Amino acid sequence: MEGRMQAEEVPVWLRPSGLTVLVLALTALRLWSGANAHFVEDEAYYRLWGLGPSWGYYDHPPMIGWWIAAGQWVLGDTVLAVRLLVILASALGSLFLWRTADILFGRLAAGWSVLFFNASILVGVGGILATPDAPSVFFWGLALWALAELHVSQKGGWWLAAGLFAGLGLTSKYSVLFLGAGIVLWLLLVPSARKWLASWQLWAGGVVAIACFAPVLWWNAGHDWVSFYKQFGRAGRGELTSKYVFEFLGAVLGLLNPLIAIPALAGAGLLVRRTLKGDGAAGLIVLTVLPFLVYLLIHSLHARVQGNWPAPLFPAFAIMAGVFVSRVETGSRFWGYFSRGAVLLGLVVAVVVQIHAVHALTGRFARKDPTFQLRGWPEIGQEVKDLALKTNATYIATSGYGLNGQLAFLMKDNSLPVVQLDERIRYVMLPAPDQVLFHGTGLYISEERRNAADRLLRPKFGKVEQIALLPRKVDGTVLENLVVYQVSEPVGDPLDPVSTKVDP
Repeated sequence: MEGRMQAEEVPVWLRPSGLTVLVLALTALRLWSGANAHFVEDEAYYRLWGLGPSWGYYDHPPMIGWWIAAGQWVLGDTVLAVRLLVILASALGSLFLWRTADILFGRLAAGWSVLFFNASILVGVGGILATPDAPSVFFWGLALWALAELHVSQKGGWWLAAGLFAGLGLTSKYSVLFLGAGIVLWLLLVPSARKWLASWQLWAGGVVAIACFAPVLWWNAGHDWVSFYKQFGRAGRGELTSKYVFEFLGAVLGLLNPLIAIPALAGAGLLVRRTLKGDGAAGLIVLTVLPFLVYLLIHSLHARVQGNWPAPLFPAFAIMAGVFVSRVETGSRFWGYFSRGAVLLGLVVAVVVQIHAVHALTGRFARKDPTFQLRGWPEIGQEVKDLALKTNATYIATSGYGLNGQLAFLMKDNSLPVVQLDERIRYVMLPAPDQVLFHGTGLYISEERRNAADRLLRPKFGKVEQIALLPRKVDGTVLENLVVYQVSEPVGDPLDPVSTKVDP
C-alpha cells in the first residue's frame, strides 16, 4: 500500500464540496480586499512591469509582469487588475494541491492539506499580494501534481507536463531551480523512480523546461546577465554567523502557522521514514523539498532569509501536516481538536487581517503593523498633486523603486511623470524619459529615513530647496514622513549616475 493512507469516512467539511465552499469564500474575501487595499511597495513597482511586458527584468524573471499585464488587459490599470491572477491562482492551486495529496495519500489527507494550506499565515495574510512568489508557488505546485500523476499512473507522458510547469516556474522565480534538484534526488534515491532515467519522456520534459526558460536566458544575455548577478550574487555572501538561523526557522514556523507547524514536523518525520524504506510517494514530497530547504538553511548561516523565500515549500508542508493528521486524528480526540483549532486560528487571522488591510481597525501598532506598507497613500497622492499644482512642477523624481512605484500609480490620472533618478536598469522595459522633461521644475520625494538629497540632488541640480514634510498616517498615527524638495536648473543629464554639478 505504497503512499496511500485512506480513511474509511471523510467528514463533510473535508470533502471536495465543503472545501470548495471554503476556498470560494476565501477567494471572494481576497477579491474584495485585493480591490480595496492599496499596494505594498513591491506590488506598485511590479505594476510597471505589467505596463511594459518583457522577457526579463532586473530583479526577477518576467512571469509576475505577464500576470499583471493580463489582469490590466481585463480590468484596466487598477489595483485589482494587478492582483487578479494571483488571487485566482491561489484558488486553483488549492484544487491541484487536493488532487496531489488525494492520489498519493488518500482523501482524508487531501482535505486536511487544503485546510492547512489556506490556514497558513503566509497564504491567509499574503494571498492577495502580486509578487513573483505567487506564480512560483503555483507552478511549483503544478509540477508536483504532474509528478504525483506520473508516480501513480506510471505514464511517462506526465514528464512533459512536469517539464512545462517547472519551466514556467523558472520563468517566475529562479528558486524553482531547487525543484529540479529535488526531482533528480527522487530519481536517484527512490528505487521505483530510477527506471525513468532511461525514458525518453523524462529527457523531453527537460527540453520543454529549458524551452520555457530560454527567453529569460536570451534577455539576460542581452543585458549583461543583470538578473542572474542580482539573484545568484546573494548565495554564500557574508561571514559565517548563527545570528539569522533561528530567525529563519522561527519565520518559517510562524508563517506556516505555529499550530500547523507541529503536525507538519510530525508528518515530515513520518514521510522521511517511509522515504528511507523506498516509498516513492513519500519520497516525492520529502526529496523535492530538501534541496531548497538545505540552501535556505545554509544561506541563513551567512545572511538574513526573507520571510517570503520559502513560500514554494508551503504546499508540501501542508501535505506533511495533512498526512500526519489523517493517520492519527480518527483515533485521537486530542489531535482532532488540535487540528481544528489550528485551522480556525489561521482562518480567523486571515479574515481579520484582510478586513484590517481595507479598513484599519487600529493604528496603534504603527510600523509593526503587517499592513504598514498599504497605509496612507491616497492621502499622500492628493498632497503631492496639490504641491505640484502650487509649484507648477512638470515631473516627480524619486530614488527608490518602491516609492517610485507608489507615486507612479497615484499620479497616473493627472499625467504627471514619475522618474527614479538612479537604478535606471530597473526600467529598461519602458521608454526613457525625454531630457526636455527636466527643463522645468520638479519635485523630488523621498522617505525621510532614506533621504539621499545631498548625494543625489545637489550634484545634478542648480537649485534644490526643501519645501514640505508629508506625514503618512493610519488612524491618526504617523507611520513615516516623506520629505519633498523643489528642484530645477539641471546640470548635465539628471539620469546619468556619474553626472556631477560643475561650479561656475
